[in-house]
Amino acid sequence: MPLSAKHETFLQLVRMGLGHQPSSHLHSEVDWNDMQALAYQHGLLAVVLDGIEKLPDNNRPSQIIVLNWIGEVLQNYEQRYYAYEKAIASLAGWHNQHGYKMMLLKGYACSRDWPKPEHRPCGDIDIWQFGKQKDADKALVNTNFQNNTNIKIDTSHHHHTVFDWEGFMVENHYDFVNVYAHKSSRELEKIFKELGKDDTNYTEVLGERVYLPSPNLHALFLLKHMISHFAAAEISLRQVLDWAFFVEKHTSVIDWNWLDGLIEKYHMKDFYNSINDIVVGDLGFNVCIFPRVQFVPALKDRIFEDIMEPAYSSTEPKGLFKRLIYKFRRWQGNAWKQKICYGESRASAFLHGIRAHLLKPGL
Repeated sequence: MPLSAKHETFLQLVRMGLGHQPSSHLHSEVDWNDMQALAYQHGLLAVVLDGIEKLPDNNRPSQIIVLNWIGEVLQNYEQRYYAYEKAIASLAGWHNQHGYKMMLLKGYACSRDWPKPEHRPCGDIDIWQFGKQKDADKALVNTNFQNNTNIKIDTSHHHHTVFDWEGFMVENHYDFVNVYAHKSSRELEKIFKELGKDDTNYTEVLGERVYLPSPNLHALFLLKHMISHFAAAEISLRQVLDWAFFVEKHTSVIDWNWLDGLIEKYHMKDFYNSINDIVVGDLGFNVCIFPRVQFVPALKDRIFEDIMEPAYSSTEPKGLFKRLIYKFRRWQGNAWKQKICYGESRASAFLHGIRAHLLKPGL
């Protein structure tokens, strides 16, 4: 099924914002409110603005819309990204001073691969401390800061603790994935932990040393993280672009034979193949960044349609009863996703999910 007119227009703006050629002509009549709503939904406000700047004058939105859009990108993307870097440097500085190594996962690690890092939205600061997470959390709580700030650690989550740092939420991972959700996740976690011992990949952020995932760790982690979110509810084009930009920059140092073996073993092949075709065929990346691109067209189209307009959102209704009903309907409605993302039976996953909820009832 082809994309709707508004989704097709949005996709062409994204392609132009990435510096790629549009695959079709832009419609002469564009509902810019729709474009802005989709840009918010997919975390691509800055990328779409980059695309708008490449349009001829007669295709652009009104000047007032463009100026408002520019103001929002400056404030919520570029200025926030600089504050994000400062917070990361400050947090790394504390850890360096106290003898802890801090690896950055997801957000900041991904942004470094984007052509304009400040045009990737920044949210949480995700960190890994090479197995020293509990000690580092304890030391952080016991530190006397000059501004009398008391760090409070939230331990209610499955695979990380949470605390606030200079206006940003920090997720301090003791596991890379939620090991309670699926048997395969417990097996993959052992691989992540082994890869997470590698401390040879590091850089500096505003003068402070931070560690980055090895290419193999980051490749497997990005795929698993994307699959988990897709099977449970939804993913955005921004997450697909994280994968695309990462591969574009690191394809020559990824161990593709090793990765292909794990993807095959843990039943991720169909999703992986479809995402790679979306990267090449729909977002306009060079096919040469992947060793091969092979996919089932009907399945790829269904996955792409759900990314663009998910049938079940991750946003849940208020109220315990309504929330439980919605979660069950979503779980049932997303059965086709679970089947292409996991090798375990849905019954097994359901029982593991119940166990996870009993362990952490607040989630």
